[in-house]
Amino acid sequence: MVSREHKRAGLHEKLQLLRSITNSHSMKKASIIVDASKYIEELKQKVERLNQDITAAQTSNNRNPLPMQVTVETLEKGFLINIFSEKSCPGLLVSVLEAFQDLGLNVLEARVSCTDSFRLQAVGGENEEQSENIDAQMVKQAVLQAIKNWSESSDEQE
Repeated sequence: MVSREHKRAGLHEKLQLLRSITNSHSMKKASIIVDASKYIEELKQKVERLNQDITAAQTSNNRNPLPMQVTVETLEKGFLINIFSEKSCPGLLVSVLEAFQDLGLNVLEARVSCTDSFRLQAVGGENEEQSENIDAQMVKQAVLQAIKNWSESSDEQE
C-alpha cells in the first residue's frame, strides 16, 4: 500500500512540475498533458524559425565578400586610408572614390590592387575650400557606408 501511495505522490509531483513548466492552469491530468503538447509544438515552431534565421544569415554571409579591414589614420595634412578584402571586389574602388569626393577629400596618392583581392592604400587631403573639418572617424564611416552600399548593389545584380 505504501508503494502505491508513493507512486501516486511521485506522479502528482511530476504532473505539478509539468504544469509549472508549460504554464498550465489546469488541475486535471488530461488538460495538463494537452497543455504540455501545445507547449512542445510552440517550442518546435520556435526552433524551426531560429533554424531558418540561421540559414538565412549564413546564406547572406556566404554571398557577402565582407569582412573587410578598414583603417584610417590621421596624418599631418590629411588621412592614410587602408582597405583590404581577401576577395576581389569589382566596382568597389569607384564607390570608395565617390565617398572621398562626397567628403571633399582630394586623393593625393593611391595604390590599388583589384586582381585576386582588393587592396587600397590612399592618402587623402582635405579640400581647402571645404568649411567643415573632417576627422578620421568621419572618413572611416563614409568608407564603411560606401562598402555597404556597394555590397547591397552588387547583391542586387547577382
